[in-house]
This record gives sequence, structure tokens and C-alpha cells, in this order.
Amino acid sequence: MRTVNIHEAKTHLSRLVDRAAKGEPFIIAKAGKPLVKVVPLDAPPARRDEAVRLLKGQISVPDDFDTMFADEIEEMFYGDK
Repeated sequence: MRTVNIHEAKTHLSRLVDRAAKGEPFIIAKAGKPLVKVVPLDAPPARRDEAVRLLKGQISVPDDFDTMFADEIEEMFYGDK
């Protein structure tokens, strides 16, 4: 994905927006630090659950997940009772 500095974005905003609207998103940076990403309004949202879907059926979460190792953790914080 293309990154442009803020000066270039101000100078060529119309052209950059046209390209983004056609499916070429870009990032605007200031002093080399990315600030914003310009994408078309009809762009599909980024999928954050793709990694989880890749592992579907290969992993399982135990029923006691929320309390796993509770005794050991409590011992680390409070010592032997």
C-alpha cells in the first residue's frame, strides 16, 4: 500500500482520492509516522478473525479455561497458605 507524506497529500489530494475510490487505498504520514488510511467507502471491512478461522477444528478451549491454574497463580501472588 502506498504511503504519502502530508505535503504530497495536500498537493495531490484530488488525484489520490480518485485513485482510492477506484480501489487503491493509501496511507498519509507525517514525519514518517503513519496517521490515517484512506479507503473507499464501499470497501469491505478488514477481517480480524481470519487467523481463528484457519485453525477451526484444530484447537479446542477447555471448559475450565477461566479458572485454569487458579491455585498456582494465587500461590505465586500470596505464597503458600
